[in-house]
Formats: sequence, C-alpha cells, structure tokens
Amino acid sequence: MGLEVTVNQDIKTAMKAKDKEALNALRAVKSAILLAKTEKGGQEALSEEAEIKILQRLVKQRKDAAEVYQKQGREDLAADELFQLNIIQKYLPEQLDEASLRAEIEKIVASTGASSMKDMGKVMGIATKQFAGKADNKIISSIVREILS
Repeated sequence: MGLEVTVNQDIKTAMKAKDKEALNALRAVKSAILLAKTEKGGQEALSEEAEIKILQRLVKQRKDAAEVYQKQGREDLAADELFQLNIIQKYLPEQLDEASLRAEIEKIVASTGASSMKDMGKVMGIATKQFAGKADNKIISSIVREILS
C-alpha cells in the first residue's frame, strides 16, 4: 500500500478521533505528496524513494523549526513541532542504530579503498544511497569523518 493511501486512511482516523495535532502533521504529509505529484515533471505515482525523500525533508523541517523555537524560548511551539516530527517519522523505514551504521560504513570504506578525507565524497555517495531513509545524513557524515580522519 502506498504512502498516500496510508496517510489518507490515517487522516480519516485522526478526524474521527478529533486529534487536531496529528491531523495537522498528516495534512502536511499529504500536501507535500500532492505538491510533488503536481510539480513540473512530476509523476502520477511517486516511487518509494521519492516518498522517503519527501518524508525526510518534512522531518528535517520540523527538527530545524523546533531548534529555532527552543532557542527563542518558545517551548510550546517547539513541542508542537516535535509532536509532528514523531508522527511523520512513523512513515519512514526503521532507523539504524549508530553501532550497526558504523559497521556498515566501515565495510563501505574498506570496499572502496578509501583512506583519507579526499575519498569522503566517494564514500558518502555510496552510503547515502544505501542508507536512504534509514539514517540521517548528518550522522552518516560524522561517522565517515571519524573513520577517514
């Protein structure tokens, strides 16, 4: 079942439960999907990879907004963003823990023969494709930097 169908069903459930906060997050996901489908060159049906990218972008937006709100002392608005973030993350594939992620990146480094920071781009290219939706690119980047330095 596609993401759009799942989100539509969850919107109906949230409407019946009168859960306004969840409804806002789900509508944001639906809106992002519709925008991606209607933009120039968009397709009628989005691939799973495109859906994951949309969700990752929404998660990143919520994290950034929550950070800004916390810096400004607006804990109420930060809490709303974090709540939406948790709902959106439910649609992403399960995230890898740092230990297993490090082990997989070490395998990539060994297979590519990377030995210095000059090879970071090559390793990051492979790692970001392999872990799309399963790990945050900031975490991947920091682990690659640690291994290569």
